[in-house]
Amino acid sequence: MTLAAEPTLHAVGWGAIGRQVLDDLLPQPGRSAMTWRVALLVALVAGVAMLYRIPESAIGCYLIIFLARPNGAECVAQAIGIIVLASIVVVAMAPLIQFSAESALVRLVIMASMAFLFVFLGAASQLGEQGSIVGLVIVYILSLVDRIPAGEIVTRGLLYAWQMACVPMAMMIVFNLVLGTSPHRLLRAMVERRLLAAAAALEGRGEGLDEELAEGNAEVSKRVQLATLFHTAPRQTVAWLAGAAMNSYRLLAAVAALPGDTAAATRTRLAVRCRAAAATVRSGDRPATVEPIAGEAPIARMIEVLLNGLARGDGGTDARPAAAPFFARDALTNPDYQRYALKTAAAAMTCYLIYSLVDWPGISTAMVTCFVAALGTTGETIHKLALRIAGCLVGAAMGFLTILFVIPHLESVGGLMVLVFFAILPAAWVSTGSERISYAGVQIGLAFLLTVLNGFGPDLSMESGRDRVIGILLGNLVVYLYFTGLWSKSAADEARERLARVFSALARLAARDPASRSALLAEAEIVSTEAAEAREQLALLPFEPATRRPSPDRIANAVQLVEEARGLLPEIMFGSEPADNAAARLSALAGRLAKAPGLVSATPRPTQADGAFAARLDRIEALSAGVA
Repeated sequence: MTLAAEPTLHAVGWGAIGRQVLDDLLPQPGRSAMTWRVALLVALVAGVAMLYRIPESAIGCYLIIFLARPNGAECVAQAIGIIVLASIVVVAMAPLIQFSAESALVRLVIMASMAFLFVFLGAASQLGEQGSIVGLVIVYILSLVDRIPAGEIVTRGLLYAWQMACVPMAMMIVFNLVLGTSPHRLLRAMVERRLLAAAAALEGRGEGLDEELAEGNAEVSKRVQLATLFHTAPRQTVAWLAGAAMNSYRLLAAVAALPGDTAAATRTRLAVRCRAAAATVRSGDRPATVEPIAGEAPIARMIEVLLNGLARGDGGTDARPAAAPFFARDALTNPDYQRYALKTAAAAMTCYLIYSLVDWPGISTAMVTCFVAALGTTGETIHKLALRIAGCLVGAAMGFLTILFVIPHLESVGGLMVLVFFAILPAAWVSTGSERISYAGVQIGLAFLLTVLNGFGPDLSMESGRDRVIGILLGNLVVYLYFTGLWSKSAADEARERLARVFSALARLAARDPASRSALLAEAEIVSTEAAEAREQLALLPFEPATRRPSPDRIANAVQLVEEARGLLPEIMFGSEPADNAAARLSALAGRLAKAPGLVSATPRPTQADGAFAARLDRIEALSAGVA
């Protein structure tokens, strides 16, 4: 649930991780507004659940925290999708329930199959988190067969599951139609933010430039589609914002390519223009054109042309982000998707068997945890588990303290809603931050809600909350065992694969005519986003077992390789004559990285380079030597 691309870790180690966590907790643009909106909607959902006696209200409130996004239209679209999918599933579940009611083995097979199918669809398609939620709803319905007589499960169980999933989503739709941020406003804020980042880089403060490039343009496509679908702004305005967003991304790349010896007067003048354009965009207008100064360096002149393009009706370009296919291109050929779904389903079924065999339904949250705690690599999974356990303990402590000191003084559902609102505020603040910490906020909210919302009004019982927290910890343990012991994938391998994609994109850029490279935003986006993801994966290595981590020297070389690869982008994109056979060398490097079994190792060799570009390419080959 991140609001924007966040600063990434520039070093690998616990000290860097601690500093980054503190930075991630600091205020960010839009974070406060998002926080109170999430807390208010959760309080409203809790109140409706209490008044209308909707079961498992804590899970319904959790869905709000888990799915909330800055884009109000995206929230509406997600909610509609979940309501439709959940309704179809609930209707289709009736014959499955009747078929499996008499056989626990058949029911277990169906639960495992449905969990695998929908987790796989969520991982390998645009369904994403919605797929896992639908899988959770199916498994939850079938798990009720053990607790509700078979004759009632078709009516009561299906109704409970439908209410648990759909009522919060319906409220999310209404809430975001009234108070949600429109996608065209987020597009305008994105253009403004990019212009300000360009200005800061021109002034010598370029910390935000890499992060804006790393964000890519996936959100541009999504926001344009939603703004058009829901008609949140006139078509001409949406078209201008779409072009301006793409044009501003190209501007960022051009600023990154500006030579370091550019005159201070030129940098200052361009920075002033960027800030003026940002102010104009914020006011809702288009920036005016300015006649470029004769005699400027080529890249400085291009920056002025790009700024002038913002005055055009198309925002400076008619280029649009490529629409992502519904299914990933390697959905059926990449075994990682199937393995991920299989491990998640196995973990969920293991938890189901544990609490069924010991007859302890209160810890059924273990099964829920499995659907939301798993990730692709070992480092990601352990990092997420650490966040969930820390968040669980904090949220449970908040809940138990509330039961002891606050709930005895509550007498109405209204008082409970106020309590939920203020308790969810810190959880929402964390969950609306960087993805590095957001799951801790989600878990704080879930643990608190599971502890406090045990009936249909203020409740002083701690037993249910205790059981649910134990369930969360059990689910985390089972996920850890499966994801570290079965087909475990190191974050180092993921970083290497992403670096291979970086060099493939650079090779495609280098193979094109120099005059056309600056317009190839799709390739530039791949380089920036994949390099940022590779760096994030390397930052997760401290979470992996020491026996599985590469040596510190190899990690340091990988970090350096990421930085060198990022440095190649502006040189290739805006350079006139890269080194001879650069495309072939970059393509060969990508092939070696794609096939290598681990991280790069350091085998430096003397360079015979002639020119900065060739020298950088030689350094990259030296860093990556020995991987094949």
